[in-house]
Amino acid sequence: MAQTDRTPRDHGGDLDAAMAQFGGTRDSWLDLSTGINPVPYPLPDLPSDAWTALPDARAQARLVQAARQHWRVPAGAEILPAPGASALIAQMPRLATPGRVHIPQPTYNEHAAAFVAHGWALADLPQQADAQVIVHPNNPTGRWYDSSVLTAPLVVIDESFADVAPDRSLIAQAALPGRVVLKSFGKFWGLAGLRLGFAIAQPGTIAQLAEWLGPWPVPGPALAIGAAALEDPEWARETRARLNEDAAHLDALMQRAGARALGGTSLFRLYEVPNAAGWQADLARHHVWSRIFPWSATDLRLGLPHPDRWGQIESALGTVGGAMPKASVTNRP
Repeated sequence: MAQTDRTPRDHGGDLDAAMAQFGGTRDSWLDLSTGINPVPYPLPDLPSDAWTALPDARAQARLVQAARQHWRVPAGAEILPAPGASALIAQMPRLATPGRVHIPQPTYNEHAAAFVAHGWALADLPQQADAQVIVHPNNPTGRWYDSSVLTAPLVVIDESFADVAPDRSLIAQAALPGRVVLKSFGKFWGLAGLRLGFAIAQPGTIAQLAEWLGPWPVPGPALAIGAAALEDPEWARETRARLNEDAAHLDALMQRAGARALGGTSLFRLYEVPNAAGWQADLARHHVWSRIFPWSATDLRLGLPHPDRWGQIESALGTVGGAMPKASVTNRP
């Protein structure tokens, strides 16, 4: 379904609305409406001046070097830390004169909203486009793309969830003209409240984005925590293994409850159910919050629970109504 500027900019994580309708306290709820790692990176000890001094160049240089090594950033690209990937998404339309942008649907809706707000029109086909945006892997379908589909003069590659499978990253594209790779720290490392993201592109593009963001865009605590996490490859390896196991376990539970697995990543799973709004309400009565979409009556997305909270979702799934015909796991194109 094509997205227009009238499409609601819905998001997961609106737990206050769920509590207002279904009661309970924040601690009693299992929020699976987002794709955030439920076992976050353990916070390191921070430098004594991280909270009291302006972020210094040395702290930012450490973070940039850690990002370069972790993501194997090509030599022809530079890195700009930012206060979350969303802050960078809002700037992407300014990198070219407004024209037509192709954004495969369904996907994260902030990209289209940002381009439309800056006077761009949405193109139906990539061949018609002056710019392209791909979310790689896509949210919510989990689709991965091949670099052969990147044909526009400006291409934004949103890799907010790509850390679950780094070998599938398109990071090499960042060294090419007109290519920008975006990274999100909050999803894989489970620290969304830190508000840390990265743009990776040719030096001229990074210089322009840095000018728009202004001085000190990333606070000192985020610089230190981000660097420590990116310098810890063992934690990343162990986390990928756990996420893969947990995603498979969630698929098995959902299929037993009558859902059909459609795809997703190891941070979130997408299912087809007879009535997505009904399933969301049934789960919410047990204080499990899920994600449904305005463009589908049958698609339901779930993040992963914390390892200590599997019992809550298992109990909730015992109450959902309307079974689907049995089917094997499939992946949407």
